[in-house]
Amino acid sequence: MPISYDARDLDHDTRTALPKAAVPALSLLAALAVAASAAAQTPPPSATALRADAPPIIDGRLDDAIWTEAPVLDGFVQREPIEGRPASERTEVRMAYDDEALYIAAWLFDRRSDALVLGQTLRDASLNDADAFVVVLDTYRDRQNGFVFGTTPAGIEYDGQVANEGQGGGGGGMRRQQGGSAAGFNLNWDGSWQVATATDGDGWYAEMRIPFATLRYGQGGAQSWGVNFERRIRRNNEQSVWAPIPRQFNLYRVSLAGSVDLEAPAKRQITLSPYVLGDALKDYTVPDPEADFGYQVGGDAKIGLNQSLTLDLTANTDFAQVEVDDQQVNLTRFSLFFPEKRAFFLENAGTFAVGSGRSAELFFSRRIGLAGGQEVPIRAGARLTGRLGDLQVGMLNIQTGSASALDTETGLQESIAPPNNFSVLRAFKELGNRTRLGGIFVSRIDTDDTADRNLTFGLDGRLGVGEALTFDGWFGATRTPEEARSPADGLNNGEYGYSLGGQYVTRDWQVSASYREIGEAFNPEVGFLNRRDYRTVNTRVLRHVRTPGTTWFREFRPHISWTQFWSLDGFNESYVVHVDNHFAFENGAFFQLPGFNFIGEGLEEPFEIRPGIVIPPGQYDNVEWEFRANTNRSAPLSFSGGWGLGGFYSGTRFSPNVTMDYRYGDTFATSLRVNYFDVRLDEGDFTTAVVGIAGSYSFTPRLYLQANFQYNDDTENLGTNLRLGWLDTAGTGLFIVYNDTEHLGRFARTGIPAGPRQRQFVIKYTKLFEFTR
Repeated sequence: MPISYDARDLDHDTRTALPKAAVPALSLLAALAVAASAAAQTPPPSATALRADAPPIIDGRLDDAIWTEAPVLDGFVQREPIEGRPASERTEVRMAYDDEALYIAAWLFDRRSDALVLGQTLRDASLNDADAFVVVLDTYRDRQNGFVFGTTPAGIEYDGQVANEGQGGGGGGMRRQQGGSAAGFNLNWDGSWQVATATDGDGWYAEMRIPFATLRYGQGGAQSWGVNFERRIRRNNEQSVWAPIPRQFNLYRVSLAGSVDLEAPAKRQITLSPYVLGDALKDYTVPDPEADFGYQVGGDAKIGLNQSLTLDLTANTDFAQVEVDDQQVNLTRFSLFFPEKRAFFLENAGTFAVGSGRSAELFFSRRIGLAGGQEVPIRAGARLTGRLGDLQVGMLNIQTGSASALDTETGLQESIAPPNNFSVLRAFKELGNRTRLGGIFVSRIDTDDTADRNLTFGLDGRLGVGEALTFDGWFGATRTPEEARSPADGLNNGEYGYSLGGQYVTRDWQVSASYREIGEAFNPEVGFLNRRDYRTVNTRVLRHVRTPGTTWFREFRPHISWTQFWSLDGFNESYVVHVDNHFAFENGAFFQLPGFNFIGEGLEEPFEIRPGIVIPPGQYDNVEWEFRANTNRSAPLSFSGGWGLGGFYSGTRFSPNVTMDYRYGDTFATSLRVNYFDVRLDEGDFTTAVVGIAGSYSFTPRLYLQANFQYNDDTENLGTNLRLGWLDTAGTGLFIVYNDTEHLGRFARTGIPAGPRQRQFVIKYTKLFEFTR
């Protein structure tokens, strides 16, 4: 589903003065920086990897001669639950290498090997609710970025990329790319590597082979990489690490990693990933629908120009195997955010991240290849990412074709996207201690009419002060042809946006503040913007209160936050004051109490929240009770959910939600998700809901069947997505996909006859070929 970035242009009647709230909040952070002193720390551990005469067999048994010779890396200490205490179970790691690959072996002893939590046997399945072993490699030794490789007793491949120590860019926000957002941790990166595990009465064991060609680093020869290891023992909800990390951070804090000395080869790799696809599509929304059979060939190429610079090429790009978006209900006046899930755009995505996540991003790759809810053909593209000296660079150029859709009112095909060329240029420099400075340029040009174009320029930076304090921010400007934009006053004729923020994070405190302003004509067409013409302030204070004397309870987290939006001429558009306390248990269970929200919405013009239900202009102030909870998610059966209950505009809203997860062993997992909304307003009442059922069965870590069913009460459509994946390496393999959309509504309400809307069957096979020179 596409995201519309057009915000409503509001008239201005009522005015309130904008308090200068951001100034004292940011000043508090500056004062904390002055007060924070650099505590003396034990130097991180170091190691030397063994040069191997013969490679080990990757079978998880760890009986190769090489492992009796390699130095033992042990002394793991807890990050959670008791920082600095020795790990509850013994862990030993050994590292070796040859001219082709880096080898890592882990002995994960466990006196209760019968209590191992296997997790789900599926590539990149979550490690949060399983026993796990994870490695992070800072190959450039820049102390900010790295590669992650992990596994569980089930032997899954889990890999990703860390950017900016796992933090998002801009405005003091922190975000993870688990769902495809633009920075932080990129789970969607798929490397070519091997892992095998084994278990016995003494615990479990992991063995990894990571080819040097899969990694990116400086010149070949002797070098020192940053490295850290993490072991997770799920029954204790315990995380232990080789190089100590304070509990307020996680493994992605690569500035605290240890080091390993080795010799890396000066080799370059070329990989080719051609695919062939056949599909059958029947669109029931057109007159006289007929099945359309087709085929497509294309592929990707990855060319290592050197050890640190990679050129990616793509032709006739297809994303048939990508999982579908989760359905959402929108009760706001602003656009929803749907994360990027297409692999080509997600590798090295952190390089291109500038802006405030999920609200104002200068580059958002879902603008490429998607329009009006339809796929737009990607003809060809290239991406260059990596290092030029001490400068991180990224270049992207994509050419798309045109796309059209049937206008149900006229019965004619209407253009929804012309052929466009998209370009991105990005560069930034790491300056040490989490400090960086960079810039970005983004363009969209209609190749049939070059006067139809949009340009975006941006600068961003981050300043680290000690370990606790971080300031960051960004500035962006756009340029759109005058005939395509509304006249506006101010900087760059209103085509600007910027954000400043800071975070102070210690073991016991989290304090953050940010200020953002978006001009009324700011128009990053190849970015994401959920609203225009506003300024906003956000502050948050959270305290961690540990209870070490209670074995079944971990901590309280009382906190308060304030977020407010004003139009640029001072109208109070919305605010939320959130007061809450979290109760966290040792097994991972959680609930919140009291969870009160003091909320306000200001309307300068009528808002049609549902057809026929129009809320008049005015200021609406309400109080809402919020509750969320979850049981132990590592258990075979777990529940999570909550509700919001209280005032909403001129009336009330009750919005319960629940998710039930069930896992049978490490092969079968399913979940049921229900989101329900009961809204009662002076102007009218309505209810709506989204129901989703997802499941997966893993025959092996590389062979799986997944199903996803979603019903949206707004559209009254039932969507079905079935995927069979037989994976090779680096996310390639055989994919068989079936998609179906059925309309279950009444014609009198929706104007659409009940029955099928669209059905599609796809078979796609892609193969990876590797060449090293």
